[in-house]
Amino acid sequence: MVLPELQAYVEAEILPRYDAFDKAHQRPHVERVIRDALALAAFYPVDRNMLYAAAAFHDTGLCEDRATHHLVSGRIIRTDPALPRWFSPEQIESIAQAAEDHRASLDHDPRSLYGRIIAEADRQIEPETIVRRTVQYGFAHYPELDREGHWQRTLEHLHVKYAEGGYLKLWIPESPNAAKLAALRALIADEAQLRILFDKFFDAES
Repeated sequence: MVLPELQAYVEAEILPRYDAFDKAHQRPHVERVIRDALALAAFYPVDRNMLYAAAAFHDTGLCEDRATHHLVSGRIIRTDPALPRWFSPEQIESIAQAAEDHRASLDHDPRSLYGRIIAEADRQIEPETIVRRTVQYGFAHYPELDREGHWQRTLEHLHVKYAEGGYLKLWIPESPNAAKLAALRALIADEAQLRILFDKFFDAES
């Protein structure tokens, strides 16, 4: 169980921040990360309140930029005025590090079990969702591209991050992400089917 007071604070003050972010990182995303992180907590001796806080805050740094949002999220956690009601300074530091370590493109492994769980929960490896989010991100950040430009950007991103040899790593063996990643890789390899999905989501965003 998560402390009711902590949950009430997060739902009133933290989750609404996600409403201002791009479509791939709005409230349904953070709510899913929270849900998946708490589900993975069943397999490990972790503090559910700390995990809940790390999941809730993990993308709050998008208020500043995408490139360093994970670091900004850590700063937001360290300076949040309410978290000391429920956590010690050491716990807050662990929560901040977990948020900092969630990003798939990091050059180091997560520093704690909390970071590995948040990173794993953040891996939303539903093939259609990945393609849709990639297209949505392109519309939000590269509005000057035409359809073929967005298609090439989508292909490049999917190969660099998710294909064999891509930088995405999985951390929690109890997660269903391994099977989902295999399905996504099969889709990436089937460029004709991938283009059908891309066109559907491109048209929906246009």
